[in-house]
Amino acid sequence: MSEQGKSLKARAAELLSRREYTRQELVRRLAPFADSPEQLETALDELAAADWQSDDRFARQFAASKGAKFGSRRLAQEMRQRGVADEAIREALSGQDDLASARAQWRKKFGCPPADPQEKAKQYRFLAQRGFPADVIRQVIAGDADDDFYED
Repeated sequence: MSEQGKSLKARAAELLSRREYTRQELVRRLAPFADSPEQLETALDELAAADWQSDDRFARQFAASKGAKFGSRRLAQEMRQRGVADEAIREALSGQDDLASARAQWRKKFGCPPADPQEKAKQYRFLAQRGFPADVIRQVIAGDADDDFYED
């Protein structure tokens, strides 16, 4: 293998030693250093074969690290933008509990039910921007019997 090929693998290994990257992200980061697209693809194929790079692993790690703060819709969108396949996204988000995450984010930010329609709209927008589905947002804002402030 040429010195340039080793250089690509070394650069990729350096990046991957810090955090997980999708294949698409590595293509974007390493393309300026490659002599040809074929050389880059070969280097990335070797990294994937050696299990140094995995889109599935990236998706699982991404969902685990951001899942408490964001809803499944936003997580899926961000993963798609990074080039993760839909099947890997579905698998990574299969354990995502949007209702629990939305309740936790809502309690942290607001803590009490909306007093008027403007406050309700504000709370709805906050959770929608976090990527929670509409039915989950309605459930959180409306409250359930198991919510703390409804038990008093």
